[in-house]
Amino acid sequence: MVYFDVLHPYYLPQYLPVMDELKKRQQNVGFVFYRNTEQLLVAESLVERYQLAVTWVNDHKQALAFYLTAGADWIIFGNSCDYLSQLKGVSQTALMQHGIGPKACYYEVSDSDFDVRFVEGQHRLQRLQALYPQKKFVDTGYAKLDPIIQRRESGIDLAAVGLDPRKPTLLYSPTFYPSTIENMARDWPKDFSEYNILLKPHYFSLTKPNYQKQKKLLEYWSGFNNVYLAPVAQTNLLPFMVSADVLVSDASSALFEFAALDKPVVWCDFYHLRWTYRGVFKFRFNRRMDSDLYRYADIAAHAKNYSTLKAVVDQQLQNPRSYAVARSRYTEELAGKVDGRCSQRIVDYLYPRDL
Repeated sequence: MVYFDVLHPYYLPQYLPVMDELKKRQQNVGFVFYRNTEQLLVAESLVERYQLAVTWVNDHKQALAFYLTAGADWIIFGNSCDYLSQLKGVSQTALMQHGIGPKACYYEVSDSDFDVRFVEGQHRLQRLQALYPQKKFVDTGYAKLDPIIQRRESGIDLAAVGLDPRKPTLLYSPTFYPSTIENMARDWPKDFSEYNILLKPHYFSLTKPNYQKQKKLLEYWSGFNNVYLAPVAQTNLLPFMVSADVLVSDASSALFEFAALDKPVVWCDFYHLRWTYRGVFKFRFNRRMDSDLYRYADIAAHAKNYSTLKAVVDQQLQNPRSYAVARSRYTEELAGKVDGRCSQRIVDYLYPRDL
């Protein structure tokens, strides 16, 4: 028996391919969801859509109590966890970090005492092993992308959501912080009238009270006739990536995921920073972001400010292979093997096949 810990609904897209592989091998699978007023309706809709076997808990204390009695072989988490020591000898634990972006937390979550962490590529495995020499890391690749590589993900029906299938399609998928949302022109969809625009922001931009300004901007942009804003319950980025010709993003996991599909990316450098992250406090920004932010900067064309964004996007659509060499060079380090078999490698580790 394997349980997936779904602290937030947006963890689900990376769990589902592993669930499918486990079921193929006749393994039982369950999900633990958290009753949180901000996300309960979304969670319930996802449970119904995917017909998941679910245990509901109110908080981490209830989750631990359940895991101590559930008798699972494995419990898989999408982020750090403070009570893992109490599960030793009860169930084995694994981490599938919920993103591959250039934030320092990608590495810091390994402070938690998981039995194994599944990672993406040899570069990150080596960095993690150097930081945590006593811990177990296995390079499996990024399972979330498997349905695209396996051609099981068909994408968005553009006409069905009111867009024009004859137009090129731009996907704007910013993170919540530090984000470019607040620094986009208020009527920017008008500047991109010859494009379909898919808006797929981070889940927190649509759900957290701290990001109400972002939500209002996103909802305003959705009123333009060339724009489709993903509903909050549409947590899976994969259909949007399949349908998009070019991605516009900031320092997000989406940027690296899209590049791993060998599609053109525009990296926006005009982040909106809180005053506590500016000037003499810029060290906080640097601490939040990892050195990977700079190591992989040339994986994409950059827009230094909004006024240059349109020209950079146009150029990338006209010359989609201009960064192909860099995308190929860095994908192995960022996402590991992109072969559609990442989930198989994870399940092979959880339940080794008989030789």
